[in-house]
Amino acid sequence: MVPRTRPYGNNRGGRHDGAAGRMRRWPLPTPPSSRRSSTSRRARRRATWNRSPIGTSVAPGPRSWPHRSAATFPRTAWGPSGRSRSSSPALGADWLASALDQNTGAWVSSPLGGELERIALGWLRDLFGLPTGWGGVLTTGATMANFVALACARRWCGLRQGVDVDDVGLAGLPPIHAFGSGYVHPSDVKALGMLGIGRAQVHKLARDSIGRLDVEALEAALAALNGAPSIVIGSAGEVNAGDFDPIATMADLAQRYGAWFHVDGAFGLFAALSDRTKHLVEGIERADSVIADGHKWLNVPYDCGFAFVRDPLLQPSVFGAGAAYLPALDDPKPNWGYLGPEMSRRCRAFAVWATLRAYGRSGHRAIVEQSLDLAQRLAATVDGADDLERLADVPLNIVCFRAHPPGVPEDRLDELNRRIADAVIEDGRVFFGSTSYDGKVAFRPAPVNWRNRPEDMDLIAQVVQELAAELAPAITA
Repeated sequence: MVPRTRPYGNNRGGRHDGAAGRMRRWPLPTPPSSRRSSTSRRARRRATWNRSPIGTSVAPGPRSWPHRSAATFPRTAWGPSGRSRSSSPALGADWLASALDQNTGAWVSSPLGGELERIALGWLRDLFGLPTGWGGVLTTGATMANFVALACARRWCGLRQGVDVDDVGLAGLPPIHAFGSGYVHPSDVKALGMLGIGRAQVHKLARDSIGRLDVEALEAALAALNGAPSIVIGSAGEVNAGDFDPIATMADLAQRYGAWFHVDGAFGLFAALSDRTKHLVEGIERADSVIADGHKWLNVPYDCGFAFVRDPLLQPSVFGAGAAYLPALDDPKPNWGYLGPEMSRRCRAFAVWATLRAYGRSGHRAIVEQSLDLAQRLAATVDGADDLERLADVPLNIVCFRAHPPGVPEDRLDELNRRIADAVIEDGRVFFGSTSYDGKVAFRPAPVNWRNRPEDMDLIAQVVQELAAELAPAITA
């Protein structure tokens, strides 16, 4: 099943408003209830699946039957690196993008795609509370969004030293240092490596084994540069437990010492949508660049991300390209291939525009708050079980926990939880990611799927408990 939505161009009274640039405020449709999953219906779906070429050749057998709450076959509470089930407006728009097959690198090749990207980026800035004058671009995901933002940071650092690095390169310049907490994401490090700044120039200043920022160490490191340009990276929602760097404090230090402040909010930026969590991103508007993913909490298909940059003139200076057959660099119309790395680019704006148009601020707030509630439900279940152990607070939507059955020694728990992580895949009822948190092997389910339901959270705990009971005797033998 997919959510039902009103036609994009009609209001509640059925009159066409004709406003492609007006974002709706409709509530999110209620996810399908369990009343519709009768035994006979499950049997029909099972038979249909097993008759299909895909069902028989890729994933035969009862443990792979598709669940309506899943992004793929198992019921899914994905870690932040996984995808969520696309909303029906986003999915339909994505099909349309494939059918039209337009390249949105240049305005002339797809005025529709170009205009929808302009509108969608404006809505996203409004949704996250970012200033209207910022530049932006849709990307393949958070990795390339970080690349866009940090490429602009690299140019800014060069200009501070009188060098156009996009013209003459980095040769002869002193190293550009990047600072952050232990939460700095690998995609930030990867982007800095691709940009020639270097992975070794990333300095993680953590005050504990979790990775929390050492504010005093950050200030000392920035002060020691004596005004030389640098980059500060703030993490809005780290991937193991959903914790946040102190964004406002980092903004203060970046401003005081003349550093570029970049915020990686791949999924945590969506905390801005709810009054319950918006304090976690306080100060986000003071950053120089901010990024997020679209294929997580926005519930649009892979691949989609977005980058926002305070100074919109930096993007065309980094990514502009001139040739006789290409649009002029000073073309007043937005040529999105000049604002990001791709010259040939899929029309991701169709799906982003469609889901924002259909659900608006209130609908996407409902998705976020539903996920917050589900995470708290799972956390309460873990806390109430004598064979499960929660390892971290739950500020957002990630529940970091492990199996800890009575009688299993501490030095055998990591091995038990590794085996459970492998067994979850084989079991097939649910899927979630595993990690190492504070030196302990742990799980990190993170509901972002609009179709996740309370019973899915209960099933996660149930599956872990069942597998722990099955595997623990071999561990302790």
